[in-house]
Amino acid sequence: MNQPIRRLSMVVAVMFVLLLVASTWIQVLGAQGIREASDNRRTQLDSYARERGQILLGGQPIARSTEVEDDLEWQRVYSDPELYSHVTGYFSFTYGSGAGLESASDGLLSGRDDQLFYDRLTDTIAGREPRGASLELTIDPDAQQAAEQALGEQRGAVVALDPSTGDILAMVSHPNFDPSPLASHDVPTERAAWERYTEDETQPMVNRAIGGNLYPPGSTFKIVTAAAALESGDYSAGSSIPGPATLDLPQTTSDLPNASGAACGANDQVTLAVAMQDSCNTAFGWLGMELGGDAVAEQAEAFGFGEELSVPMTVAPSTFPTGLNPPQEAQSAIGQYDVRTTPMQMAMVTAAVANDGVVMRPNMIEQVMAADTSVIDEPEPDALRRAISSDTASELTDMMQLVTTDGTGTAGAVDGVSVAAKTGTAQHAEGAAPHAWYTAFAPADNPQVAVAVVVESGGTAGSEASGGSSAGPISKAVMEAVLQ
Repeated sequence: MNQPIRRLSMVVAVMFVLLLVASTWIQVLGAQGIREASDNRRTQLDSYARERGQILLGGQPIARSTEVEDDLEWQRVYSDPELYSHVTGYFSFTYGSGAGLESASDGLLSGRDDQLFYDRLTDTIAGREPRGASLELTIDPDAQQAAEQALGEQRGAVVALDPSTGDILAMVSHPNFDPSPLASHDVPTERAAWERYTEDETQPMVNRAIGGNLYPPGSTFKIVTAAAALESGDYSAGSSIPGPATLDLPQTTSDLPNASGAACGANDQVTLAVAMQDSCNTAFGWLGMELGGDAVAEQAEAFGFGEELSVPMTVAPSTFPTGLNPPQEAQSAIGQYDVRTTPMQMAMVTAAVANDGVVMRPNMIEQVMAADTSVIDEPEPDALRRAISSDTASELTDMMQLVTTDGTGTAGAVDGVSVAAKTGTAQHAEGAAPHAWYTAFAPADNPQVAVAVVVESGGTAGSEASGGSSAGPISKAVMEAVLQ
């Protein structure tokens, strides 16, 4: 063989090897990514050619697919679309599956998940078009409706959990949106809805309960600081600590004042329990500096700060700053400075106190069912970790009950039920009305529900808002719905 022919043969051989490598990579390693690409119209067409699974509450669908007489064959239909918009998300031919369970559980709903392999095989042998799995949810419709109505037109979010299992009983985020026009097969209708939602400065498609820009938790974070103090072994609910009208912040020319402008107790001293009851800033600021930033950060981490979670939607990790100097420690101990959290995280903190100190993994899926209604998966309650001892949980429960009987959280009290709570009024921008927070659980001696509420920028009360007056009644309404 002469040299030119030999070189040509080598080039052909190399190209052949490259072709084999590329085709192997696409079929073996890249296939999943290509299938899941949001702009893959072949996958979208395939999804519409089969019946997508339902999303159910108590056996009733809040999202289902109906057969239609157009090229796409199936169309997604939502019941109470705005009430459950951040739970279901949307399923759109143009914009794909987005937000909520439509995105987080797309593999199951579409029937492509590996758990459905044998169902797909059975359907193929039987000559049926493979169908998606259905999801039965843990959401309590009464609690969801109560949260929706109580939050009203205000921006914010509500999360309710079963403390002993982590089941999500309610998840509401305002403003919400209607996923129905996004599921329309009329392209102009889809586009108009998409533009309306994405260009709205209030960002209605952001689920504020688990994501978004996160919020400073304000004084609801004092539960974490109090837990760190009790866990240190150096303090109890009856410990006397400084609670002056203002706390001098070292290394600065600033002071940390109490909201009332007065001292929290006689001779500028207050017990830890009363400091919690009256949400005393100076006492908790002092405590933050005494404990140190690392100790409070450790306690926050034990409750779940910094942790990535899926419920199955992704929950943005809450954050507690590191490398703090003393004034920053004081501010962080009262949930200000750079502390940022989700309502889900604060509900988890409160639920852990209610659950004897154990943090449960939040979960929204009660059952996954195949198209023939057989149960494929039934998630069991999953304990993430023990955040605090039983003794600390018991002491915190007693302190938090004082908040609703004699303190800042009386507006969240439920008649005939012992409620353990904490209020928060979080400053977040110069001149802006504060975010109003309330987190609680009940009954205190047999917890069945833990709630976290945030009302953005004071809601309808504006600069007059406080955690107790603005968010407390919302928590109360949700608890009453669960406990009725």
